[in-house]
Amino acid sequence: MSISIKPLGNRVVVEPTEQDEVTSGGIVLPETAKEKPQKGLVLATGPGDRDDDGKRIPMDVKEGDNVLFAKYSGTEIKLDDKKVLILRESDLLAIVD
Repeated sequence: MSISIKPLGNRVVVEPTEQDEVTSGGIVLPETAKEKPQKGLVLATGPGDRDDDGKRIPMDVKEGDNVLFAKYSGTEIKLDDKKVLILRESDLLAIVD
């Protein structure tokens, strides 16, 4: 997927993975009962922060990584009819294999 946004510094663009709408027992969850997603796919990464000498610090994540992030972190925007989050790399908790 090609997106037209390039994050700056140590920020990443993540597409949240939505929760299932039906529970294992067959109950359909309304939108208000769903929890905010905490897992997503990295769509784009910035170049990374700079150290005290002005050199770039490489990012630990790359495009295509599945990541876990804090529940209420980042800024949600709508991009090409999809909701995406712009997060700092420090808001990411783990890379999921």
